[in-house]
Amino acid sequence: MKKVVIGLSGGVDSSVAAYLLKESGYEVIGLFMQNWHDADVTLQGDCSYEEDRIMAELVAKKLDIPFNYVDLSETYRKRIVDYMFNEYSKGRTPNPDVLCNREIKFDAFLEEALKLGADYVATGHYCQKSEEAINGETIYKLIAGTDNNKDQSYFLCQLSQKQLEKAMFPIGHLDKPEVREIAKKLDLATAQRKDSQGICFVGKVDLPTFLQQQLEAKEGNIIEIDKSFKKYNRINRTTDKTILSKPFKYHPLDGKIVGKHVGAHFYTIGQRKGLNVGGTPEPLFIIATDVKRNVVYVGQGKDHPGLYRPALFIDKEETHWVNRTLKLEPGQSSDYMVRIRYRQPLQKATLFCEEDGMYIVFKELQRGITEGQFAAWYNTDGELIGSGVING
Repeated sequence: MKKVVIGLSGGVDSSVAAYLLKESGYEVIGLFMQNWHDADVTLQGDCSYEEDRIMAELVAKKLDIPFNYVDLSETYRKRIVDYMFNEYSKGRTPNPDVLCNREIKFDAFLEEALKLGADYVATGHYCQKSEEAINGETIYKLIAGTDNNKDQSYFLCQLSQKQLEKAMFPIGHLDKPEVREIAKKLDLATAQRKDSQGICFVGKVDLPTFLQQQLEAKEGNIIEIDKSFKKYNRINRTTDKTILSKPFKYHPLDGKIVGKHVGAHFYTIGQRKGLNVGGTPEPLFIIATDVKRNVVYVGQGKDHPGLYRPALFIDKEETHWVNRTLKLEPGQSSDYMVRIRYRQPLQKATLFCEEDGMYIVFKELQRGITEGQFAAWYNTDGELIGSGVING
């Protein structure tokens, strides 16, 4: 009998995943991991890890499976939190959930599971896995979940073949309402529990308060850029992907001062809330930040041209192929479906592989392309082929 260690988080998804594994004849062990201790930055009303652990233990008892606990908070702080601080300090917006899966759930957690004799590690992600023999080698494929509204394959876009080999996703073929219904019929304690939100294993936080643990607040100017700014015309003047993929650059003299902020590294492109600037005909959105000059640039309206770009760039060192048999070599190009954030509908784009990295040119302008976030590309069958950190 194959042994599967499942990450019981205290939520409904991992609870039902554990049940399905047991029903399929696996020897199932529940393992709860604690990755965060600091409650000072967590918003009131957010579920604490103590409650999560209690719920996970109740589910394990209900399903009659062993329950174990591991504290990975030190590893989490080094690999995820320090990474976040470093990225924000450089004016980039990181995605800790993607890194959490690569560095914690399918690395540090996997190591703990193997100590328990696991053949596989399972999670409650809404995604699927398949395998194919290619040239005598088994290639593991990461496939989007059946529920388009809950598909979480994007969060797993940095997994390696070695990690996928050990991974199981028992609920990937189900819709969320089906998962809720199974939990309800089983009378699981997590059946009606709300989905977790916020930073992976930290929860909802006041981001400035969280970041100010290490990043100093520093007052600077908020500068408004008019929609008629001359540099926006470059999109209509060129087809050069190296130019199209570069973020818009502004100078303080390009606009007018409309307010003050507490530190450019606390803000991100597309952000609307937290500016505390009123009196404009249309809402203000952040279109760029400059951490060196400590300036935040804003524009009026969700259709402001500063929010939209046709292309992005991924450095070759930060390009990752989940299915390496489809890896592009310098000089090659291919059409894929791409998303630059979780739950974004897939966008048609062409990938161009060059010596310095990957250029992704979209068929339509994209709103809020943000450095530090991940772009992931899929084929038409829903397979996630690769991903990379947006550099430009």
